[in-house]
Amino acid sequence: MRFQTPLIPARLIRRYNRFLSDATLEETGEEVRAHCPNPGAMLGLKDPGRRIWLEPNDDPKKKLNYGWRLVELEDGHMAGIDTSVPNKVVGEALNAGAITELAAYKTIRPEVKYGTSSRVDFLATQDGLPDAYVEVKNVHLRRDGDWAEFPDSVTTRGAKHLVELSRMVEAGHRAVMLYLVQRTDCNRLRMAPDLDPGYAAAFDAAREAGVEMLCYGTEIEIGGVTLGHALPVDPARQTA
Repeated sequence: MRFQTPLIPARLIRRYNRFLSDATLEETGEEVRAHCPNPGAMLGLKDPGRRIWLEPNDDPKKKLNYGWRLVELEDGHMAGIDTSVPNKVVGEALNAGAITELAAYKTIRPEVKYGTSSRVDFLATQDGLPDAYVEVKNVHLRRDGDWAEFPDSVTTRGAKHLVELSRMVEAGHRAVMLYLVQRTDCNRLRMAPDLDPGYAAAFDAAREAGVEMLCYGTEIEIGGVTLGHALPVDPARQTA
């Protein structure tokens, strides 16, 4: 997935009101307001003074002229903060057959109605195979070692998705929860029950019911974000 417009560097002043942030452009010193496409807690990613990357736009339909896309981390690593990116990355990867566990499926449809007033991120179908219902979650929390953790705040909607996927398994379909780690300094995934015990319990129940738990990393550059390698999901669901 390539960004539509070349990103420009800035220094974060503050992130507030969930979807807003202020930053100082490095090249000009101008203070600007940028859309923050992330409703989560963004723990460790919103510290004032961090170097971030903004995507400028001149779209008259948009209220703000900048969108926050990336955060520079220590040791040359990067993190993506745009929660719309994972579906774009996974969609491209599914259509290219790049996700090994789902490579046999040739028809990929996004945003298909299923369950109780829900839409699955992707429905993969192929003659001779059970339908595969695929939900995608953005992961960018890291607190300890090389562990990525999910979620970074309470998500009742996320827990609902796990229940819906479990019902698809009961109906004879495949159900896949795919966690995309949108940062480059993590090599494995675990749940964060101290931040959302309800989601952690739903995760355990869904995995017991047969929902497949997959995790992939990403390759993040200033030009865009692409699918990385498969990462292990902690079988013991250790706590942080």
